[in-house]
Amino acid sequence: MHKPLYLFVGSLAFLTACQTATPTKVEPSPIVVPQPIKPEKVVDEVAAPVEITDVWQRIRLQLTMPIDDVKLVNKYRDWYLANPRHLEIVSQRAEPYLHYIVEELEKRNLPIELALLPIVESSFDPSAYSASAASGLWQLTTPISNYFGVKSDWWYDGRRDVPASTTAALDFLEYLYDRTGQNWLYAIAAYNTGEGRVNNAVRRNKAAGKSTKFWALSLPRETQRYVPQLIALSDVVKNADKYGIKLTPISNEPHIAVVDTQSQIDLKLAADLANMPVKELKALNPGLDRWATSPDGPNTLVVPFDKAAQFEQKLANLDPKSKLNWHRYQIKSGDTVSHIAKRFDTSASFIRSSNGLKNNNIRAGKYLIIPVPAEGANLTTEQLLAQAKPSSVKTKTYTVKSGDSLWVIARKNDVSVDDLIRWNRLPKNGTLSIGKQLKIGAVSSSKNNAERTVNYKVRSGDSLARIAGKFNVSVNDLIEWNRLQNSKYIQPGQMLRLIVDVTKVNA
Repeated sequence: MHKPLYLFVGSLAFLTACQTATPTKVEPSPIVVPQPIKPEKVVDEVAAPVEITDVWQRIRLQLTMPIDDVKLVNKYRDWYLANPRHLEIVSQRAEPYLHYIVEELEKRNLPIELALLPIVESSFDPSAYSASAASGLWQLTTPISNYFGVKSDWWYDGRRDVPASTTAALDFLEYLYDRTGQNWLYAIAAYNTGEGRVNNAVRRNKAAGKSTKFWALSLPRETQRYVPQLIALSDVVKNADKYGIKLTPISNEPHIAVVDTQSQIDLKLAADLANMPVKELKALNPGLDRWATSPDGPNTLVVPFDKAAQFEQKLANLDPKSKLNWHRYQIKSGDTVSHIAKRFDTSASFIRSSNGLKNNNIRAGKYLIIPVPAEGANLTTEQLLAQAKPSSVKTKTYTVKSGDSLWVIARKNDVSVDDLIRWNRLPKNGTLSIGKQLKIGAVSSSKNNAERTVNYKVRSGDSLARIAGKFNVSVNDLIEWNRLQNSKYIQPGQMLRLIVDVTKVNA
């Protein structure tokens, strides 16, 4: 290895000597053998973690289901892109709950696409009802909710309780995933139509030598549209910026907390303890139909996350006996337990359990203790019963004039816009026609706690008459609430707004 190096040095000395006038002895230069260069240690550059501040961003990063190029997926994608306002409204409704749902999905290692299912099912409306008597964000039917441990009674409908129904829905989806060969498209289809139909469709295709992919299965029309709608939606959410879709940002942090109250509690008292309006507390707990939580549980309330610690602390310091107010009622001749319960806005079963009654036998002259709302704690029996009767305020009418709006009319008559809408069952964003007669003051002093505004998705075979009968309202109401005067038809998938008494919905 060194020989060529010596030859090179000797040659260099000879050439140098030829160029000098007087030859001189040239001492060979010391040979410096270069040391091998140690490669510099290469440090792999680690990308800084992406800070996720928006729940929608958190969802986008985990969407992995393939977006199949099929006709119905493309159709629903086009619909979402043509109706951007729909997703904007839905994302506003989702704000209190979406972070909670994403957390629950991640705990179970389930596909994040399932967080979008409430958009398909209910447009993220916890009070939504369907013709099949399904209810809530996840549109659970009573048999399914009962099977998965969600209770419903006179006081409470767990299908509209977001945490409770989310647990049941995810349990149901995991069950369907196992029962349909661990195929998520099958499981999602089965959520809509049942695992029996899906598995039978797969078996038929196998027997006929056909493809068993979801897209090749013969399923009910609604189910054939259901899965593509979710797939199209996931594509739109994942590529919202590309498609120009605006989703209302939702901060990537807890928005709600579930607090155990240990026992039944008056909602007005709970709201005071949580330092929030009772209306806001009820909005976060749409499963509650009355003025208190159910005496038979669940003993939980959803509150804003930033109020939970204070609420829990005040609950811990509260005398359990003060969570409800009680009234001593003397039984009169002709009274029945159910009649008394109805007059005091409570349940017959609760009166029986509170008074140690084994049946409905009661005797005139004896006393019963009756739970009453906080505002009735210090009232006499006569005052309490008078409070539950319709107000004696006379109804007057107002004729809409040029330039009027709901806000202007409400201000003129010293009432709220919400009152005008409720009294006259008006569409919230509708227009007023000049000459229209509006009722002012046509409301009882005790508002029906079971009355709710719900969104209903039209199904194949529906008619206005059928929907009106289902929800115990009139066809004219449906037309007025949804401005259908100039429309002859309703379409499957169309969303209708209804004002219904949930206790009078025909299952």
